[in-house]
Parts: sequence; structure tokens; C-alpha cells
Amino acid sequence: MRLIFNILLIFTFFTPYTIYSQKTATLTGKIIDEEHKPLANVSIEIIGKQKGTISDDAGLFKLIIPSNKVVSIVFSFTGYVPIQKNIILNTNETEYITIRLKKDTSTLTDVEVKDDRRKREIGSVHIDPSKAGVNPSPIQGIEQLIKIFVGSNNELTSQYSVRGGSYDENLIYVNDFEVFRPYLIRNGQQEGLSFINPELTNSVKFYNGGFQAKYGDKMSSVLDITYKKPKKFGGSAYIGLLEQGFHLEGTSAKNKLTYLIGVRNRSNRNLLSSQETKGNYIPASSDIQALINYNLNSKWQFELFGNVSATKFTLFPEESKLSSSVFSPFYTANFGVDIYFDGKEKDSYTTNFVGASATYQPNKNLRLKWMLSRFNNNEKENIDITGAYLFGDRDFDKGSSTYGLINNPLGAGLFQNYARNTLNISVWDAAHKGSLTNKNHFIQWGGNIQKQYIDDKLNEWEYTDSAGYALPYSTSSLQLNKVLKGSTRFHVTRVSGYIQDNIQFKNNTDFTLQAGLRFNYNDLNKEFLLSPRVSFSFIPKNKKDLVVKGAVGIYYQPPFYREMRRYDGTLNKDLKAQKSWQVSAGLDYNFTMFQRPARITTEVYYKNLWNVVPYDIDNVRLRYFGENEAKAYAMGIETRLYGELVKDAESWLSFGIMNTKENLANDTYQQYTLDNNNKPIDSTTVNVGWVRRPTDRLITFGMFFQDYLSTNKNFKFYMNTLYGSNLPYNIPGSIRYRNALIIEPYIRVDIGLSALLLQPEKQNRRSYSPFKNFESIWASLEIFNLIDRPNTISYLLIKDFQNNTFAMPNRLTPRLVNLKLVAKW
Repeated sequence: MRLIFNILLIFTFFTPYTIYSQKTATLTGKIIDEEHKPLANVSIEIIGKQKGTISDDAGLFKLIIPSNKVVSIVFSFTGYVPIQKNIILNTNETEYITIRLKKDTSTLTDVEVKDDRRKREIGSVHIDPSKAGVNPSPIQGIEQLIKIFVGSNNELTSQYSVRGGSYDENLIYVNDFEVFRPYLIRNGQQEGLSFINPELTNSVKFYNGGFQAKYGDKMSSVLDITYKKPKKFGGSAYIGLLEQGFHLEGTSAKNKLTYLIGVRNRSNRNLLSSQETKGNYIPASSDIQALINYNLNSKWQFELFGNVSATKFTLFPEESKLSSSVFSPFYTANFGVDIYFDGKEKDSYTTNFVGASATYQPNKNLRLKWMLSRFNNNEKENIDITGAYLFGDRDFDKGSSTYGLINNPLGAGLFQNYARNTLNISVWDAAHKGSLTNKNHFIQWGGNIQKQYIDDKLNEWEYTDSAGYALPYSTSSLQLNKVLKGSTRFHVTRVSGYIQDNIQFKNNTDFTLQAGLRFNYNDLNKEFLLSPRVSFSFIPKNKKDLVVKGAVGIYYQPPFYREMRRYDGTLNKDLKAQKSWQVSAGLDYNFTMFQRPARITTEVYYKNLWNVVPYDIDNVRLRYFGENEAKAYAMGIETRLYGELVKDAESWLSFGIMNTKENLANDTYQQYTLDNNNKPIDSTTVNVGWVRRPTDRLITFGMFFQDYLSTNKNFKFYMNTLYGSNLPYNIPGSIRYRNALIIEPYIRVDIGLSALLLQPEKQNRRSYSPFKNFESIWASLEIFNLIDRPNTISYLLIKDFQNNTFAMPNRLTPRLVNLKLVAKW
């Protein structure tokens, strides 16, 4: 690994070190704290050498180092932030320096207490938000870290699937406010910035199952984000080929008021220009977020949180050349389809959110919070694209004059896609939540009332012409392949609440019990739901490094707009909630690996679902059936490993096995018996039964690895690796072959190389330096899809002259390079 890393660095940033003879020089100095008091017993080590010393009671030290070469020295002391200095001295030279160490605001004790609480919770996944900025990925954000643990099949989206659930089964909270995402997005190309700004994020709680009653009414996962509460002025700025942004934070003179502001801008043009569909891509996404806290006194605190986001996507497609190879014992073929486009697509998605809260804490045991928020989402789709295609055998012989062309046409046709869709959603929410600590009880409660307003206008159709005939074929009239027309305006009131108690028992075992009850009611389908949930954890006697935990509960998901809309565009306002009972159990074990702390977690789970609303996935677009007509299940096992393969650089590894299937009601077809003239003489009704769900992925693997040069921690390496076995893909309108197509395994490796250009020791900078107030400046080179694998996201279905259907894969992004500069102050 170190050899590969060094080679990559040589080819990008650096030149090799010159080897000199081993002559020496002397480094002396004094180590002090922030109050200029001497620090004794500070460790002083030369990186890559088994050599070092410690400071004496007066903070003084003396160290013999090699001369005429760069020597990296680390000064470290428990409870303080370590500092690295790069020194070069002449032979026999002596230099005196002063080192000032800062206190580490996250002390070891705090980390241990926090980790102990989190590792007791079933389904809890540890995620370090600081890694969002260094994780090499085309989409920068917290969600990309989550994908390391839950898997992915599309690097262009921030959406994710958890334990067989759909994208719509995931809850997201920011500072206790529930946030939403756009609904009409068809593919990752159109997607803009995620709501969550990683530069503003302080902590991340992610639960992939078994979550408590205090969290809302979804069936798969919870992402609970808490933004920073600044203690002093600071900020950051970054600029890259894909995304740019900055943030500011600070406090008032007496720390009564704190502010946090973030601005981002993103353009996926460099990513999309390498897509198989060539054309003029004009994507743009930007947002601004602000969080203001005001402490009136020791008991009252007020918060104002706002977000404005705008995403626009314009495409003038020109051509697309898709290819697919077929290998069998009988024949091989290289199929291709060339499509030439005319027209354009123009979409816009605007999101506004504002929330206010008041928190009252009369004493350390009682906390009361009131919240009021409004979310508005305005989406528009304008598509009018015509494509003429030629399908057949593609010539891949480089010596041929027809190389790359279709030399044996099997089909030809024309299609037109038209859409004029608008959607406006407004959600008002008023909520209260509280908590009370009483001896070994931690009681939590809450309730909210939510008013949703939906205005939907749908006008969408597709025309398909194959070999001069409109499909479906009619001798009397022109038929369209698909027509979706509808207009609806309605509102729904939802009321929900919960109460739960976390009980801590301490006798022979350290046992914790969480028991809660959640309710939900809406006036649209008038369904009242009760959801009991129980979880536990205990630490066996004399096994303080081991936690055993489990959970069982009922999880409902009342329908929202997307689930209610049928394939034909009509809305089913009588749709009932999807329902499930879930059980999970796991172990959490802390141990030592390579003489450094490590942690492994393992969980098994089973989910039984009924009243399921089936759906198909096309890229990131979910198309629901709009009916409660299926039952389903999901079961699996997950293992995650956290550890430092090198000191102070934690890496993560996740592995999962899962099986999820569904059984639709009335999914029957006729199987015919033919005579010698191929005429049907008899038929049998066949029930399809259990089939794979759209998210059925047997194996998922994810790894985040970080490393640094043994001689200099300022040069770092990051690698993000994802693997997911095949996924099913549905043939539209087919009952017999539902989810029968296969999307090949998703394999992706992204790497990043970072160099520290400006070190954080401000006291060593000159007073007139333009970088005097900067904490650090990093430069990064990122290589996306290092192995250049052509991952498939969906299929284009093409018919030949004999009416046979062929599936041509739509590919994701190839290998790309990104440069990024990050500054913090």
C-alpha cells in the first residue's frame, strides 16, 4: 500500500527526497500551553524513526536529528492537539523553537462516554462527519459516507436504499426539523445539492433499523443531523471543478448569539459531458443556509433555521451510442443502437425551508422544546425530445472501414417524449417535544400536527414508431405508447406523537431498556395507527468491551404524494399505510488490532411487510402502483469494522448479505398449450408468486481507507470502494417477467490525494502574512472510478423488425479527475 501511495504522489505533486549521508544537527526548544505555561512529559518523535525524547518539567527539550534533509517531528500530549513540524538544518547547526499546544476540545473521556451511549443503540452506525470533505466521491456529502455502509448503485445521487427499502422510506432530520427532497427527479443527472451541508454539520446519528419511537413514520432508516453551535469566529472555503462553497460561523461579544451560514454552488457539467448521451448539458444548483441561536438566559434558548435551494437542469441532446455484447455456447454478438436527438429538456426544482424553535430548560432534568416550520417545494418538468434510432450489429473490428458503425441493421424507429409537469408541495408543521430525567429513567415525549398542501398537474406522453408503424399498432387511429394526464389539488392533516422511556438498570449486568409507543392519524384515509417499539442492550459482567443488543417493533408508513400516484397518473386518496414488524439483534465489541483500538459490530434482522405498495425503479425515479397489493419480506446480516491500520487514521469496512422478495396480488398470466400449427388449444392460469424486489441485492461491500506518508503526515491518501451484487430490473407492463432483467454488479473505486499547503501553527507566521489567520489550506487530487468500470443504471428496451425486444444498458460515469482546494480559518 505504501509503495502504491508513494508512486502516485511522485506522479502528481511531489519529487523524491534526496538521500544524504547521515550527519546530524541539534533541535532545542520549549513547549508551552495556550496560557504560556510549560508542559512537561510531551512526546517528541521523528516520524518514521524509532527515535525521540520528552520535555522536562520546565517544558524544555533537546533532540538530535539528521541534517541536510527534511525531518518531520510530531509533538503530542494527552488532552492536546498534536502538532507536526518539518525541520531542515545544516550539519552541526543548532536551532531553538517554541511550540504551543492547544487543548483538544473533544477529550478522551467525552469520546468514550459518547461512544458508549451510541454503541448501545441497535441499528446505530458510527459516521464521522469530518470525513465528508475528504471522502473521494463525485457527490460530496454525508449521504456518500452512508453509502459505504448501506451500498449504492448510482454515484450521481445522494439517495440511498437501506435493508431492502425504497428511497422514500428514509427519514432525515436537521436540528429536529424533518426535511424533504424533490419528487419529480427522474435521474441522477438532474439532482442538485443535498439539503445537508457537511461544512455546517457537527454530529451524525444514522440508524439503519430498530430505531426508537421518537423518530417518525417511515420503515427503513433515520438520519439525524445536528449542526454546529459555534464558540468563536471561523469559517472555511473550498473550490473544485464540480462544487464550490464557503461557510462562516461566530458568536456575539457575550456569546448570547451564535450564527452559522453556508453557501454552496454545484455544476455537474464535467461529470455529464462524459455520459453516453452527448449534447449540451447545463446543470446548476446552489443553496444558502443559515442557523441563528440566541440564549436569552440560562433557561431559554431560541433558534431560527432557514434554507433556500434552487436547481436547474437543461439538456440539448445530440446523439447516443449504446452497445451490449452477448456471449453464449451457440453464438456471440455485439449489438448497438445509435440514437440521434432533436429537442430539449428544461427542469427546475426550488426548495424553501424555514423553522423556528424555543427551548426551555428550568433545570438539568427537564427540557421542553416547541417548533414551527414551513417547507415549500416547487418543481417543473419541460421535456420535448425526439429521437431517431438504428439498432443492429456493431462493428468492433478496428481494422475495418465500418469500425464503430452498425453494419447489420435489425431495427429502426423513432420516438418522442413530451412532458409538461408541475408540482407544488407545502408542508406546515407545529411540534412539541420534551424529556425528563428521573433517577434511572429518561422519559421522552412529543407530538406534532402537520398540514400538507399538494397541487399537481401532469401532462406526459410518449410516441413510439418502429419500422414505420406506431406502437401500439392500430389501423384506425394513431396510438400513443403512454399517456399520463391529470390535475389534482388536495390537502391532508396529519397528527402524530410518541412517548418512550429509557430505563438504566445496574446490578449484575449493565442493562438498558427502551420502550415506546407512537401514534399517527390523517384525515385523508382516516387511518389511526399505533406503533409499539422496544429495544434493549446489556454489557455482561466482566465483559466491558462487549455490548449485546436487540429490538422489535411495528413500523408503519402512511402514504405521501408519490405513493398515491398510480402509473396512469391518477391519485389513490384511499391508499392505506404500508405496514411492517421488524426484529433485529446484534453485538458490539471493542478490541485491539495492530496495537490500536478497533471496533466490530454485527447485526441480523428480519422485516415482514404487508399492505405494500409495489414500485419500479428507473434510474432514481420511483413509479408506484398506487395500490396496497403486495406483501414482502427482507432479511440479512451486516458486519462493520472500524480501526486504525495506521495511527490516527481510522478506516471503515462494511459487509452485508440480504434477501428481499415480494408477492403481488392478482399477478397471474396465461400459459398456453400449442398444437403442431402453433395454435393455442388449451391454457393454464399461472400465479407468479414471490419475486425479487427492485432493491434485492445479495451482497454489499464498502470500504473507506485512509493513509499517510510514514515520513510526513501532511501528505494523505483516501480510498472509497463500493461493491454491490446484481439488481433486478423490471420490464414495464410485464407480469410474467416482473423484475426478470439483471443489472450487473456495481463496482467502483475512488481515490484522493491531499497535501497540506499551510500548517495550523499561527504563532509562527509573520504579522504581515496574508495567511496569518488561516488554520490550514489543503490541496487535493481526486480520481473517480479509478478502474473505469462501465456500471449500468437502467436499460433502454429496443424492438427489432421481428418484434423481439433487446435491452441496451444505460451507463454511469467513466473515469474522471477532480481538483479541489480547501481553506479553513
